Amino acid sequence: MTRSASYRAPFAPGGSQAVDPATCSKLLEIALSRGGDYADIFFEYRAGGGFSFDEGILKAASRGVSMGLGIRVQKAAATGFAYTEDLDWESMKRAAETASQIASGGNGVKVKSLIRKETPHRYEFEAVSLDSPGISKRALLERAAQAAMAENPKIVKAEASFAEEIREILLATSDGTIAFDSQPLFRMGVRAIAEDGNKRQEGSSGGGGRFSLAYFDDKSPEFHGREAARQALLMLDAREAPAGELPVVLAPGDSGILLHEAVGHGLEADFNRKGTSNYSGQIGNNVASELCTVVDDASLAYSRGTINVDDEGVEPSRSVLIEKGKLIGYMHDKLSSRHFKLTPTGNGRRESFSSIPLPRMTNTVLLAGEDDPEDITRGVKTGIFAKKFGGGQVDISNGDFVFSLTESYLIEDGKITAPLKGVNLIGNGPEVLRRVKKLGHDVAISDGIWTCGKDGQSVPVGVGCPTILIDRITVGGTKIG
Repeated sequence: MTRSASYRAPFAPGGSQAVDPATCSKLLEIALSRGGDYADIFFEYRAGGGFSFDEGILKAASRGVSMGLGIRVQKAAATGFAYTEDLDWESMKRAAETASQIASGGNGVKVKSLIRKETPHRYEFEAVSLDSPGISKRALLERAAQAAMAENPKIVKAEASFAEEIREILLATSDGTIAFDSQPLFRMGVRAIAEDGNKRQEGSSGGGGRFSLAYFDDKSPEFHGREAARQALLMLDAREAPAGELPVVLAPGDSGILLHEAVGHGLEADFNRKGTSNYSGQIGNNVASELCTVVDDASLAYSRGTINVDDEGVEPSRSVLIEKGKLIGYMHDKLSSRHFKLTPTGNGRRESFSSIPLPRMTNTVLLAGEDDPEDITRGVKTGIFAKKFGGGQVDISNGDFVFSLTESYLIEDGKITAPLKGVNLIGNGPEVLRRVKKLGHDVAISDGIWTCGKDGQSVPVGVGCPTILIDRITVGGTKIG
């Protein structure tokens, strides 16, 4: 497990005020004293920082720490929750008493003996980025910005940013688990702006994950700077996008965000428990092309969405959601798994100690097929090659989506030709999966840039996919005539 010499939660094992199982058991007993069915307590310590570099100087630097405890009690499908930032006994006891009031009285279940859960080591290294001096991160940002500016005189501006944190959690559950995890995370981003006469365009690049700064040994700041500049320069000559139903080839890696938004959220079990997902009641049915197998995999080493243990004390691994086109499972937290009488999948995640856990994705991936990626493109007479995605909107109840593309190209006679601007993809997630005609053997995972929002909570996630041919999607373009 990751260890940091400088950042250690006081409640963590070996911390200055380490919380022992006896204290956790007492709090759980108080939380269940009015008749709850289940309770958990969640300690969190988060230290983070950020840097922004612009106009040749470090424009901003920040550092912050937060710490607190959340206590949850469940009675049937109802949840009582309270949190406190004060970890003295009286404050914690008061939070447990407040959460307990979801139950109306009577004897709750007995708290089982707490057994320390051994967790995997999916992001293990000696020093987290926060242990490195700020000047080293400033140097990384300066290198990225300088590389972008050096690409072409038309690059008139380059800015870079770096965000980092270490999150330490300790949780105990009434069903007998006590677990600890130390979760490092960082993300670097570069934005370049190009100008040519009255034309102005921008490009971006970034990456990270649950790494140390050794990440930059393989993917340097200069790489991200040059990539941002390349996109900005490319867009200066981009054509207006065509409109209508066209074949679309999705590039591997980041295109998985379409899968995440248009399909993944509908497979989170709380929506299906409530019957509000397009996939409700569809277990065992064909919901996609037989080429498609979709997994949520929290075990990918160092990926942004990877976790050793979820925020309910369950060890997640690899959950198969769709297998050869057939829906076989949802992503569960403990509440939904009790409802469906299934084992939790380890997808109970929360933004912080002040939030309740919800079923959330980790790394959601469409697995590889057998087609050659170049052959996939060669088989398209006229279509769109989608390389990078921007924002999007999705209706969970029916899967309808709209996504904007930040980098895309026209396919003409099987060749990727002109860059396009103003491209939107409009469609329905389940319908798009049914229209998958070819899958490449080149599956890739996104480079640590995505954050997912749900019910006001944000958590880091990963996405991935191979090259994908969808026989037709509605393209909302800007070309007239």
